[in-house]
Amino acid sequence: MTKQDHVEIQGLMGRYFDGLYHSDSTVLRTVFHDDLAYVNGTSGTYEHMGLEAYMARIDARTPPASRGDPREEVIERITLKGDRIGIVEARMTMMGRNYQDLLTLINTDDGWRVLTKIFSFVERKD
Repeated sequence: MTKQDHVEIQGLMGRYFDGLYHSDSTVLRTVFHDDLAYVNGTSGTYEHMGLEAYMARIDARTPPASRGDPREEVIERITLKGDRIGIVEARMTMMGRNYQDLLTLINTDDGWRVLTKIFSFVERKD
């Protein structure tokens, strides 16, 4: 991974976490590829949708920031395969849940974008 790739992906992930916490689909559209595949792999709640359906859900959501929800996020690993594809393993806490994300990345003419978001969550106990 080049230093430039690292900087771009760190920026992408910053927008990802901010966009989710503030329920800001405008910001999230700078993160996700137009062909996004969103997959909730949590046991009993499997679902799959594309970008527009997911952005409609984001727009309808009460932003966790407006409720003052605690916010924690960590990029656990960034792995690139060549200069065009990669994966980010991340976790975050918001909306009373601990999320585990696997995000596949593709390097486009517009920079790095998330092509697939596969995640699961568990309810927090606190």
